[in-house]
Amino acid sequence: MNDRAKPVTRVLVANRGEIAVRIQRACRELGLDTVQVYSEADRDSMAVELADRAVCIGPPRSSESYLRGDAIVAAAIAMGADAIHPGYGFLSENAGFARLCEEGGITFIGPSADVIAAMGDKASARAMAVAAGVPVTPGSSGTLASAAAAAEVAAGLGYPVILKAVAGGGGKGMRVVEKPDDLFAHFEAAVREAKAAFGDGTMYLEKYLTGIRHVEIQILSDGETVLHLGERDCSSQRRNQKLVEESPSPALGPALRAAMGEAAVRLCRHAGYRSAGTIECILDPEREVFYFMEMNTRVQVEHPVTECVTGIDIVKEQIRIAGGARLSIRQEDVRLDGHAIECRINAEDPERGFAPCPGRLTDVRFPGGPGIRVDSHVRTGDVVPPFYDSLIAKLIAWGRDRDEALARMRRALGELRIEGVATTAAFIARLIDTETFRRGAVHTRFVEGFIQESSR
Repeated sequence: MNDRAKPVTRVLVANRGEIAVRIQRACRELGLDTVQVYSEADRDSMAVELADRAVCIGPPRSSESYLRGDAIVAAAIAMGADAIHPGYGFLSENAGFARLCEEGGITFIGPSADVIAAMGDKASARAMAVAAGVPVTPGSSGTLASAAAAAEVAAGLGYPVILKAVAGGGGKGMRVVEKPDDLFAHFEAAVREAKAAFGDGTMYLEKYLTGIRHVEIQILSDGETVLHLGERDCSSQRRNQKLVEESPSPALGPALRAAMGEAAVRLCRHAGYRSAGTIECILDPEREVFYFMEMNTRVQVEHPVTECVTGIDIVKEQIRIAGGARLSIRQEDVRLDGHAIECRINAEDPERGFAPCPGRLTDVRFPGGPGIRVDSHVRTGDVVPPFYDSLIAKLIAWGRDRDEALARMRRALGELRIEGVATTAAFIARLIDTETFRRGAVHTRFVEGFIQESSR
């Protein structure tokens, strides 16, 4: 057991939506009490219903509720919680919040504040990757003091380039720049967006590679043993927001899979990482080379596909590690069995540029049957509020091979019924039925091309 770790008995869930429900279920299976914090907009949510205790922490806007680290820690202390699970988004990668938990004697279910700070700063993480011998995308050697500095680096790399916020995530604070004339405007826009979303507008820049895939490696570490649980292919994305994920990647063979996994483990050892985490990479499938992009120091939205092919419950392992437990398996015990695909169902209208569609759900019927998993927090009669991310469900299909997983996903999407708000379900069904997706030949610009072709 880690000397600094304390047994976890009651977990406060510092999140909402499907991930809050997911954490509640993991805690229930581990025999742990739960406390659910909620905003006034989520008073009647499934997460509140499932929890042993619940406490309102503020008005609907996240800046007055789910982003109030002081209020969340105070709630944990008042409710007798000895640990906080941050889920994803909100404060999950906020080093200041993790430190606040530590100072309050509350176990933060994730890595230490120092590691979050080091790996959450994308420029710092990039430098650590270099030190660990992990290949990185060509780009700026550090952060950029101004748009003029960005222009100088871009001129040396050649266009297109991509601007990234060091504190970014979920596609925010990122801009692809195709030509020099656009750089200054994109730089200022990215800085504004990053400041609004993360309170930090610091930027860096990389060469923007086209025709590439987005592949990430799932990590589990107890501080001594570091495991990789294979990869997820997240190349089907729109504006850097993932839509469909799968494991294993159709683009990886055994040798490249092993090389990426070993590199991810090496970086985590170098960083002193402890918890679940994800190493995100760019993959050039033609040349069979990969580059480190960033690390997410939290559980990922798409973690279920890895759980389906490995049989390992990532959220429960996170909680066990936080309580000081050692991993009971070794790398040779990790096997990828079959294939899993996840489709994100958002309350958005593809016919109106994917505009968010809050409102009351008049009918919700989820699919079932062999190989189907649904992670959601919504029921008939629930209201999708306008204040948060639009994700309302994740459909996951497992099969003995990719063809069977895809057939099951098509069936599941056909069975799904969500009425009252527009969703992306029909769009996703068309997307995965394209020849390109069926062949597993997608890349990070694939969805954009599909949208353009569909609009003609």
